[in-house]
Amino acid sequence: MNLTLWIAAGLLTAVALAGGLSKTLIPKTRLASQHGGEWTQDVSPGFIKALGILELMAAAGLILPAVLDIAPVMVSVTAACWIVLMVGAMITHGRLGQSKFVLLNSVYLALAALVAWGRLGPWPFGA
Repeated sequence: MNLTLWIAAGLLTAVALAGGLSKTLIPKTRLASQHGGEWTQDVSPGFIKALGILELMAAAGLILPAVLDIAPVMVSVTAACWIVLMVGAMITHGRLGQSKFVLLNSVYLALAALVAWGRLGPWPFGA
């Protein structure tokens, strides 16, 4: 199960890194023109950049605390925060009628819940 939790955290890290980089580096107009990026039309560029920075921080928080053995409980905290972020993403995409993205975000939510539960409960780091 330890390997499964590492893989789940790694997958979430890749998703957070890709999302964070795209939101911080790609202009709002280009994001808005892509499928799934329509939600950016109704928010400020600053909000998009801030969300991107949060996702980059999540990418670091899902892996680095455990790898560096510095406050590894932060992996679970980050996973719990990712759950909140995914609920918001699901609501946003749901309002736009983008059921595929709602489903995708629910998969990410489930992975984050697995990591948070597993690392806080039966399979903490160092056990």
